[in-house]
Amino acid sequence: MINMKGKTALVLGVANQRSIAYSIAKALSSAGAELILSYANATLAKRVEPIAAELGAKLIIECDLTSDAAIQNMGNKIRERYDSLDCLVHSVAAAQADELNKPFHHTSRQGFGLALDISVYTLIAAVKELESLLKPGSSVLTLTYFGAQKVVPNYGMMGVAKAALEACVRYLAYSMGEHGVRVNAISAGPLRTLSTAAISGISELQKRIEKTSPLQRNIIHEEVAKSALYLLSDLSSGVSGEVHFVDAGMNIMAY
Repeated sequence: MINMKGKTALVLGVANQRSIAYSIAKALSSAGAELILSYANATLAKRVEPIAAELGAKLIIECDLTSDAAIQNMGNKIRERYDSLDCLVHSVAAAQADELNKPFHHTSRQGFGLALDISVYTLIAAVKELESLLKPGSSVLTLTYFGAQKVVPNYGMMGVAKAALEACVRYLAYSMGEHGVRVNAISAGPLRTLSTAAISGISELQKRIEKTSPLQRNIIHEEVAKSALYLLSDLSSGVSGEVHFVDAGMNIMAY
């Protein structure tokens, strides 16, 4: 069992108990980490507050990550109680639903900008605001998907956004490396979450994975959380700038 006692972790993006962020937060809490959770608005607060109570989160903050002022406010609230932050988990992504299930060349300018802002820039903005709290040995983790590297039907704009996110992981790993801060990503196989509900064909994709992936099965949330725990812990002290696949090996297949 990985020991995270004495470490403080901020998890961005917990939406409900089926979200990957929830599974990661639960794993961190079980390993002894002190949790901070954020939520975007009052509607999500109704979902996140019971989760915060369940996991024993010490601080819960409303933060619309598309607002620089809100991110600064979040940073100030964290600094009021903590001198450092050991883990930052970024599980935030969004695109307009009608941008996903249409020909990619019909992507709108507004939809393109929205997806990149929420899915990519929010990571940069959070790291920038929390830089003073991220000490040598701290770890930053975000969530990506194979659609960043290969075409996944109906994933559309999110594939481009995830590709940009993976590039940001590499550049952040470089720019934060001089501070001793590691930055990595997990590329999880398709899971049933609030986000994937808007993507057509998920069930068919999961059936294909069961037949053609090396492990001949789909992954579960807890497997992503276990890999996240490794990347957030001192066990991965020499790992930075990586995209770690948790997808039953599907990414190695040519068909």
